[in-house]
Amino acid sequence: MRILILGAGAVGLSVAAKLSKYADVFAVCRERCSTSIEKDGFILTGIWGTETVRFPCGITPPKGPWDYIIISTKATATREICNQYNHLFGDAEIVSLQNGIGNEDVIAEYTDKVIGAMIITGFEWKADNAVFVSVDGGATAFGRYPGGADRKAELLAELFNKAGMRANATDNIRGIIWSKALYSCSLNPLGAIMECPYGDLLKEPAWNIITRIVHEAFEVARAENVTLAQKTADEYLVFLKTKKIPPTAAHFSSMYQDIAAGRKTEIDYINGAIVSLGKKHEIPTTVNETIVNLTHFKEELSCG
Repeated sequence: MRILILGAGAVGLSVAAKLSKYADVFAVCRERCSTSIEKDGFILTGIWGTETVRFPCGITPPKGPWDYIIISTKATATREICNQYNHLFGDAEIVSLQNGIGNEDVIAEYTDKVIGAMIITGFEWKADNAVFVSVDGGATAFGRYPGGADRKAELLAELFNKAGMRANATDNIRGIIWSKALYSCSLNPLGAIMECPYGDLLKEPAWNIITRIVHEAFEVARAENVTLAQKTADEYLVFLKTKKIPPTAAHFSSMYQDIAAGRKTEIDYINGAIVSLGKKHEIPTTVNETIVNLTHFKEELSCG
């Protein structure tokens, strides 16, 4: 099986390292990363184990054909990636292994072979060729986008499991992606703004904000006809507090890591997507909009 990973950062390179033992993998990444990996290997530490792996990577991908092309870049670059590399898509299944809402819809403008994915694992850069896998918030999910059972998604999930990364296939990937978006909306920006791990967000003042974020997002999801596992916002909040936050309590959000490193965040594709869709359906999303503005303010203070 041939797999191309585009926009490989901490997530894409870690996945490439694990998959490279069971598939023919190439990761398109920054030159400084590929140079370090070629010299010293890719150093993976944390809950996925400690190992040094060598696999092909670089700034220019080899020719196809490919069985799967995994896009693992930030949501801000999805269209740029598609414009740059769609000539390689061919008959490959194009997989969005990304955060946020809307990536799959952009990819679907370039191909009718779209597999959505939801990954809820924590990755932290340690060097240009080193990543620490910090938390596992659940199995990675794959599914034909926007829905329906699919053998190609099942095969990819089977390969991930074989490589030691928990995964499964679903016939409701859109709902699973939205569920991850609710998690991200609730915790990611607040953790970045307040510079604290997820566990601290259980404190009452933060939880009051999270409650409003989730209620607004649930109204938007309902208007978008998204099928979620939890039927109400309050039911989701119980799930978030009792099931999702405890195993990731010590984790610092990806937005916190981005701002600390002087990078722009994905806020416009997470809470910002809720705001945009809220306007489409004339649903007020004032708390999510405030969170978007606060995050951009934090970016400007930190990134210049």
